[in-house]
Amino acid sequence: MPSASVVIPAHNEGRVIGRLLESLLRQAEPGEFDVVVVANGCDDDTAEVARGHGARVVETPVPSKREALRLGDEAATSFPRVYVDADVQVSTADVRALRDALAATGTLAAAPERALVLRDRPWPVRAYYAVWTRLPAVREGLFGRGVIAVSEAGNRRIMDLPPVMGDDLAASLAFTPGERRVVTGARAVIHPPRTLGDLMRRRVRAVTVVAEIEQGELGGRAEAGGQGPGPAREARTGARDLLAIARRAPWLAPHLAVFLAVTLVARARARKAVRAKDYTTWLRDESSRT
Repeated sequence: MPSASVVIPAHNEGRVIGRLLESLLRQAEPGEFDVVVVANGCDDDTAEVARGHGARVVETPVPSKREALRLGDEAATSFPRVYVDADVQVSTADVRALRDALAATGTLAAAPERALVLRDRPWPVRAYYAVWTRLPAVREGLFGRGVIAVSEAGNRRIMDLPPVMGDDLAASLAFTPGERRVVTGARAVIHPPRTLGDLMRRRVRAVTVVAEIEQGELGGRAEAGGQGPGPAREARTGARDLLAIARRAPWLAPHLAVFLAVTLVARARARKAVRAKDYTTWLRDESSRT
């Protein structure tokens, strides 16, 4: 039996899924991982590229990440389960480290450290991430990494969650700090937006996600003290967080100004979607896939 199943939802990811699969399988033993790519609503060559790299492919005409995760979970054969976004990169060693971390008593979910590719991004994008990566919730949460690994018990918990657009945030909040772990040494290579406009699209989506979780069934569960994710406000940025960063790193003052401006504009732009309860429109960043 494979030592882990890797489920990769992919919607028109033909340009990038090859680099992920190449990195993931480069040093893997034959049959070590059960890799399932769910090509959902694709009109490009995602499925063909994935098959060419040795992955099992499930195809659906429905362009839905949630549906893709469900189908991938049904097709997967092994635990732990490692859910990976098609636009990041993880190596064989990274997946092994996540798999081994879940063997620890009480650990239900694990994620790698982030390795952001920022060298050719414009200064405002680099400035934003210089602050974002220092936020306590960002450092401690499993979201925004493109990779979450869960044990069999952890899998049952996240599959019982109601559907939301921000599946990674919901999954992170579904576990207490004692149940989740960021694995030092494992890393996911993340490709941030190449333009300020695309960064704004991502941030508008993130604000909408937090609002959906706060207003929906997940937030109700948490407030009632029942099983489910903690309050989504845990993922919100507060003035206290920014002041703490300013005190520790005063040289980041210009970066903080950019971060604050992007955050305020994103919240303003998200209000229309939140008022309309539009939690399905996916504001996708295409620049990072170039």
